[in-house]
Amino acid sequence: MTPTSYFPHKNNEMFVEDIALSQIASQIQTPFYCYSSAAIEASFQEYQNAFDNQDALVCYAVKANSNQAVLTTLAQMGSGADVVSMGEIRRAIAAGIPANKIVYSGVAKTQEEIEYALSLGIFQFNVESEPELELISQVASAVNSTAAIAFRINPDVCAQTHAKISTGKAENKFGIPISKAQIAYARAAELPGIKVQGVDVHIGSQLTSLAPFAEAYGRIAELVKTLKADGHDINVIDVGGGLGITYQDEVIPSKQAYADMVKEQLGELGCKIVLEPGRSLLGNAGILVSSVVFIKTGEERQFLMLDAGMNDLIRPSMYEAYHQIIAVNQNNRELKPYDVVGPVCETGDTFAKARQVHQSNSGDLIAIMSSGAYGAVMSSSYNTRMLTPEVMVKGNEFAIIRNRPSYEELIKQDIKPNWL
Repeated sequence: MTPTSYFPHKNNEMFVEDIALSQIASQIQTPFYCYSSAAIEASFQEYQNAFDNQDALVCYAVKANSNQAVLTTLAQMGSGADVVSMGEIRRAIAAGIPANKIVYSGVAKTQEEIEYALSLGIFQFNVESEPELELISQVASAVNSTAAIAFRINPDVCAQTHAKISTGKAENKFGIPISKAQIAYARAAELPGIKVQGVDVHIGSQLTSLAPFAEAYGRIAELVKTLKADGHDINVIDVGGGLGITYQDEVIPSKQAYADMVKEQLGELGCKIVLEPGRSLLGNAGILVSSVVFIKTGEERQFLMLDAGMNDLIRPSMYEAYHQIIAVNQNNRELKPYDVVGPVCETGDTFAKARQVHQSNSGDLIAIMSSGAYGAVMSSSYNTRMLTPEVMVKGNEFAIIRNRPSYEELIKQDIKPNWL
């Protein structure tokens, strides 16, 4: 799926499925996020089809986009959930994802969170450290329950991705070093309230090559053989997420090629495969729609000043991330170089520099592509700007799936102490 697969231009005007973006923008003030139901469903079905000859469970990584409409769409297609907080567990349950399809990741689970997950009977805890294992055992024993666990193994593999989203090297904070795995599993087998059932690995995000996956999974395969020889009943391998999307011109392996590689590396072990896609399900299913406020001519360049800012989409500022920026109505205008910036009082509030965009005027609509994942969920009200509303399209219909709050609602969240 490319950034424009479900957002094509027809007669020089951008559509979402069967509805013109300008029609939506006439009813909803910009900026807003817009998602294609068809894109989400197609991406999930690609995973289902690719793994249909394996015992596999697709657990959507909720952190990518946790809107209830998104989660319910996936729940109705049979998706599980990969969660990293009690809040995400609650969101998944509320959307109809059954607890026995939830895997709980995250590096700092608290007693309260563990108790809640146990009370629901989730499928698996992905344990990140020895202290976490001890806490899960204590909590499970106290409530007369049993926690099914898999250790997240750090295989010390370079994911060949951005440093801030690489998670599988020895220097990263995630997981148990593979060299200490046998010791960790031996301890787990001794503890009350613990059921050892799996091995988990996740080496990073936005991977564009299968080679790092294959290297990591090969090491995991050898570890599973060793653990089975030690007497552990390993029957689940969580292979994580990480398959990338096309933001610019990246060539991404197909989901079928990924599934075939998983089977080649791990198929002989007879384990259930759990996978945790996030970005590859939602990334190119959503865009951020903004309006041009001003065109400002500086000493050396022109600035396309939008009403969307880094508080709405922080990825370019935080990760130096590239997003295609496209005029919604092109009208055969020529391309011009702009610095595309927002209204936030930060130099870092810049989406792109010297980017070729169709000549634009105040009031024109601009689409920032590939924003469906890690867009709305990372947004904030910095500069006391309202959180961006979200819209979902299905065919020729659209619905608001998160409202823009009012200033009054935002300010009322603050509480003045009695002495003021």
